[in-house]
Amino acid sequence: MNIELLFSRKIQGHKQHKNTASARITNIATIAVSIGIAAIIIAASTSKGLQKEIQKKTSVFNGHILVTLFENNESQVSVIPIKDNSDLRNKLKSVKNISNLHPIILKAGMLKNNSEFEGVLFKGVSSEFDWSILKSFIIEGEFPKLSKDISNEILISKNIANKLSLELGSKIQGYFQNQSSNKIPSRRMFTVSGIYSSGFPDIDDNLVYLDLLQLQKLNRWKKNDIGAFEIFVDKYSDIEKTSDFIYNEIPSDLNSIPINRRFSSIYQWIALFDFNVLIILFVMLIVGIINMATNLLVIILERSRMVGLLKAIGAQNITIQKIFLYSGAQIMLRGLFYGNLVGLGFYFVQKYFGVIKLDPSTYFVEIAPVYISILEVVFLNLLFLTISLLILWIPSKMILKISPSNVLRFR
Repeated sequence: MNIELLFSRKIQGHKQHKNTASARITNIATIAVSIGIAAIIIAASTSKGLQKEIQKKTSVFNGHILVTLFENNESQVSVIPIKDNSDLRNKLKSVKNISNLHPIILKAGMLKNNSEFEGVLFKGVSSEFDWSILKSFIIEGEFPKLSKDISNEILISKNIANKLSLELGSKIQGYFQNQSSNKIPSRRMFTVSGIYSSGFPDIDDNLVYLDLLQLQKLNRWKKNDIGAFEIFVDKYSDIEKTSDFIYNEIPSDLNSIPINRRFSSIYQWIALFDFNVLIILFVMLIVGIINMATNLLVIILERSRMVGLLKAIGAQNITIQKIFLYSGAQIMLRGLFYGNLVGLGFYFVQKYFGVIKLDPSTYFVEIAPVYISILEVVFLNLLFLTISLLILWIPSKMILKISPSNVLRFR
């Protein structure tokens, strides 16, 4: 039997201990540890959830990687076409980690309904486009039906529908700048087939999906002329690696741009969330360690006679230190248990009920998303416990200064 563990349990479970000053300090230390681990779990889950949701929205509506001409890099619209040929497609399809690719054309324009009008960014997609990635964002209607014939159906956002008083089946005029600047704008009549909502203002205020053939015709491009290839990958963490590999494989006049470079300001902002979590982890560790160290010192002082007696009968200092460290570990485990109940309780309530709302104009989501894996929870608990116990070894060295002759002299 582990003697040190047995003694530590006796200390914590003894009736006299429950009426001592250390018992009250133990309760405070337990609460501090509980609050600390709960705060860390809440911070980590909301931070990672927000990162994943923003990454998902920017990727779903823009792809993971964009392959286009260098001349189009600084433009939000497709200025100069690239050739959609079998050689380029085969090179792209041969790249590992690519799950899907399709051609797109981006063109600025305007939607007009009676006296109301709105500037938008038209995104032309072909029948190859995988509409299933947008399924969770559709709130009304369906996707435009695309085939070999030119379709007049469009998919608009809820924001645009509200601004222009549109609903499913509404007819709406679209205006596009003509290729020759001295000519009047080109006009097309569209039908609203579906309405989406991403919760991402930059997307909802601008993006309209339509048939790629429409934009090819408006631009007077050939059938194999496209603005870019939009690429999706299987493993998100390998986006940059895959983009760099594609860059080395494609012709020298083409560029491969990963999503985090296209939206660098947003991705730099969400990267700061990790730093915020580290700050919270550091602060909570400091608070927990201070409380645990204070508690351990008080317990040692209260049990100084026991320490002296153990030394008198030949117990080594390391053995006595372990007794009190085990006692500290029990307090910490109790605090971690209650803290995990609170932290994971918040996680599941927020995940399934979405009680905390956010301003979408600031955070790009309406409901605070949460995400954390079991492995991450276990890692955070082990990190908290390990660092705390390593540092608690320092106050436990006070045992070395306790002399048996001094503490056993008087009852």
